[in-house]
Amino acid sequence: MNVAVVIATYNERDNLSDLAAAILHHPGYRLIIVDDNSPDGTGAIADSLSAACPERVAVIHRTGARGLGRSLIEGMKRALADGADLIFEMDADFSHDPAHLATMAECAGDADLVIGSRYLNGSISVVNWPLTRIILSAFANRYVRLVTGLKTYDCTSGYRCWRRESLARLPLDAVISEGYAFLVETLYLARRLGCRIREVPIIFVERRQGTSKLSGRVLMESIIVPWRLRLESR
Repeated sequence: MNVAVVIATYNERDNLSDLAAAILHHPGYRLIIVDDNSPDGTGAIADSLSAACPERVAVIHRTGARGLGRSLIEGMKRALADGADLIFEMDADFSHDPAHLATMAECAGDADLVIGSRYLNGSISVVNWPLTRIILSAFANRYVRLVTGLKTYDCTSGYRCWRRESLARLPLDAVISEGYAFLVETLYLARRLGCRIREVPIIFVERRQGTSKLSGRVLMESIIVPWRLRLESR
């Protein structure tokens, strides 16, 4: 099985080396690092990882407008071009434990998209989050489900595993979300295409190092995009 893990990085120099080692511990897994012109030198660390293991680590350096969505699209396109059968997307800050990769890959045997979910069986599986963050995240997911009609419990999870055939059907060039709304938009598109979507439980741990990339602009986009998707579907 040809498996590629796409991670978008911006100022993640304190996390990248350890995360790469944990991902590459899984035999046959490859890593695609998309660095958004990080000023802290993350790109140089990515290059050193690729130089040490060129057959398993690829690096894309972005210099245009920043954004999680833009970076993930470039990484996904690279994974498809390289012939990956399964394409993961995950955060670069260790909030997504690489230990879940094998389970999610196995679940992709009978699903087109597997989501690592923080909200299953009536519980909230997060560690080291303040109450305000938990309330905001739970509200965001309920808001997305209400507006879009999605049935997925964790619509905003960025820990996902796509089957090649399903990801290749997504109109990635038409996706306009730049921030975390990218996660909602691609999930919505997957449902409209009839993809089999499955959630598996994970434990989400707040980042080890660095600072969150959440901003007012990102939050505003996350509010607007679900309504745009709803209107366009009519």
